[in-house]
Amino acid sequence: DAMLKVLIPVDGSENSARTAQYVIDNAPKFKAPLEIHLLNVQRPFPGTIKGVKEQAEQYHREEGVKALAGVRKMLDAAGITYAYHISVGEAGDVIAHFCKERNIDQIVMGTRGAGAVASMLIGSVAQKVLHLVNVPVLFVK
Repeated sequence: DAMLKVLIPVDGSENSARTAQYVIDNAPKFKAPLEIHLLNVQRPFPGTIKGVKEQAEQYHREEGVKALAGVRKMLDAAGITYAYHISVGEAGDVIAHFCKERNIDQIVMGTRGAGAVASMLIGSVAQKVLHLVNVPVLFVK
């Protein structure tokens, strides 16, 4: 049986939690069993200094694990299996690249993330993802 590969970008915000809850509530309604991928994208440090690469990687990994913790807890509690990934880069680009690489069928994401763009109707990351991918993107308010 084919699985429907669903990507949930997770930034640790309330919005990520709502998005995960939406997938949990609606999982039975999707047309195939879900293969869920959680992706947290960390911002790279500006001009990484030589010799701190390991520290930077460790820091990004720790921050990523923290950002993913809440959503992982929700999925675990719901008995839903998933894979999680932590990446570093510009969120829109990383998400688009991940989609191509993993043959993702659908993205489910919040319209706003944490930070200054939160007040905009639809965040810049969401706009960029829409522009870069050719799979359906489902926005959860």
